[in-house]
Amino acid sequence: MDLNYNLPPMQVKGLGSWFGDNVVHENLNFHVNSGEILGLVGGSGSGKTVLMNTLLGLKEADAGDVYYFGQNRAELSENDRQSLRNQMGVLFQAGALFSSMTVRQNIMVPLREHTNLPLPLMSEIADMKIHMVGLPAFAATLYPSDLSGGMKKRAGLARALALDPKLLFLDEPTAGLDPIGASAFDTLILEMRDAMDLTVLMITHDLDTLFTVCDRVGVLVDKHIAIADSLPNVMQYPHPWVQEYFSGPRARAAQQAGAR
Repeated sequence: MDLNYNLPPMQVKGLGSWFGDNVVHENLNFHVNSGEILGLVGGSGSGKTVLMNTLLGLKEADAGDVYYFGQNRAELSENDRQSLRNQMGVLFQAGALFSSMTVRQNIMVPLREHTNLPLPLMSEIADMKIHMVGLPAFAATLYPSDLSGGMKKRAGLARALALDPKLLFLDEPTAGLDPIGASAFDTLILEMRDAMDLTVLMITHDLDTLFTVCDRVGVLVDKHIAIADSLPNVMQYPHPWVQEYFSGPRARAAQQAGAR
């Protein structure tokens, strides 16, 4: 597959999604720049998860096009689609670790599925990813039930990075973490972005994460992305939901913390 790395890693043009008469997205447009972290926010029921699933190819778009590195996904062969999927890493909200597998085995799953590497090398790669995300070495042999919430997030991130993807999708990465754990995970995301030259799309409602991690923020309201811009510009956007979301005391506290 001929990917053009000079083009934005992801472009969404005129996307539409619906279920029967229920229109979720209509003429939705945005792009993600190379190397940036784009945060995506929106109210409950605005279609953030549907959008994520569509971008990942878990749901087909009902209208419009999704481009990755200049390639329209709808026009790719199945082999090229698989090659593209290997360029994507995903951290689901609850980690989605396989409960019957150790952390090492979980991280090896994409390596088993998509490579022909020998098992000892897969194991070495898994242990390297465990180290990269800040887990102790002994975590490799633990099961998900043995992990704290923060450790599960890190293990899920290690698996998402197993194939050294170009694109990383994060679904509420700090949900359920205490403030210290959430702050540490924000720092980890920045470190991984810089170390692995990642482009990141992140669904989040965590105001601290928006202020400390994201280069731009996209707002999903009224079935489309109303604005995708720097946070100061987004905060000035004259939409009632945006103003309510970013004008409360929690937003002011997050802004002050991010400025320090």
